[in-house]
Amino acid sequence: MEMIQVKQRFGIVGNSPMLNNALETAIKVAPTDMNVLILGDSGVGKESFSKIIHQLSARKHAPFIAVNCGAIPEGTIDSELFGHEKGAFTGATDKRKGYFETVNGGTIFLDEVGELPLGTQARLLRILENGEFIKVGSSAVQKTDVRVVCATNRDLLERSRQGKFREDLYYRLATVPLRVPKLAERKEDIALLFRKFSSDFAETHRTKALDLTPEAQTLICDYPWPGNVRQLKNVTEQICVLEEGGTITAQTIAKYLPPVEPSLPMLLGKQENYGDGLSERDIFYKVLLDLRRDVNDLKKVVFGLLDGTQTQTSVNPTPVSSSSNPAAGLQISPSADTMKHTAIPPTVDAPVIIKHNPSENQEVEHEYIEAESYPATEDNLSLEEKEIEMIRKALDKNKGRRKKAAEALGISERTLYRKIKQYELE
Repeated sequence: MEMIQVKQRFGIVGNSPMLNNALETAIKVAPTDMNVLILGDSGVGKESFSKIIHQLSARKHAPFIAVNCGAIPEGTIDSELFGHEKGAFTGATDKRKGYFETVNGGTIFLDEVGELPLGTQARLLRILENGEFIKVGSSAVQKTDVRVVCATNRDLLERSRQGKFREDLYYRLATVPLRVPKLAERKEDIALLFRKFSSDFAETHRTKALDLTPEAQTLICDYPWPGNVRQLKNVTEQICVLEEGGTITAQTIAKYLPPVEPSLPMLLGKQENYGDGLSERDIFYKVLLDLRRDVNDLKKVVFGLLDGTQTQTSVNPTPVSSSSNPAAGLQISPSADTMKHTAIPPTVDAPVIIKHNPSENQEVEHEYIEAESYPATEDNLSLEEKEIEMIRKALDKNKGRRKKAAEALGISERTLYRKIKQYELE
């Protein structure tokens, strides 16, 4: 069947390359009996693809059932999927058929398959391997002929490494992986979907059709839509009912779009991978801020060794035996063989520096002097300005609630208070 006919028959709206690629895969695999694993975020329409696969297969006249594995309690999911005998457990007053027995000859769609308990995963693996299952409370082996289509918004391989999903089951399910793109990955389809939904809801609720201004269309196309197609559909219905149709401006749509968490560099402390969903500029500022913190920590351990030419003398942090030496804890090697001269920039708030006068065959004299007040460099100022900007944004976003702002920034509330006082942001 042609892709255009499939879109018309199943109400698929959009022409993005990623969507077309997913549809093409579904059309090709539908006539076979291969297991399909549909991947994609929540709300992208994974169940629609399972129905396409079933309706275009030779099993289209047999039963189809969709099961949300995450919505069934762990204690009863085996009974729901495989059935049970009378008296198998408390409350089992009668014999019951499970879904795999009910849809024999048809297709079963297991949504959120990553939520299945390990025991249930072993039972499912046996069905996939040889079509056999045993009811709860029974010892008789039964056969079934069911095509299994699964969907998940989780990384099943990662869950298998964590011991939460069977690796052998993953490779059985993912005979053909099919990825449905997020709405943010198919921006060219957002305006088309909005018009389709608004037309449907205008007819359902007997309201005027919606017409978007160019600014409003730009706004909905640039919005990330974390809830994907489901969220867009809900927002469109709200606007249809509450605004009573007509021309919709960007200001009107903005009222119905919840704010999205900004990807501030300071939030990176909660992530293991710097590159996940962040711009290069955010990563750059994060690296600079981390470097600045590391330098401040280092200053607490090693004093800056600055001479007239601003060079550094190698320092070995080994204790000195003389208790009268005021520089106990630092042993300075002034010989030419061990001296390393590396230019370093002046630190902003170094507490003390060590002035030394090494000479041959003579002990080094140590003298503590107060550090000069070194001016902040242009880089330091830019980092401070960026930090102030992020704190202000977090406070504005959370309406001045410091606890919420600290959570958004990934720092403690006490640290936020100190920063506010330091930068006079009260």
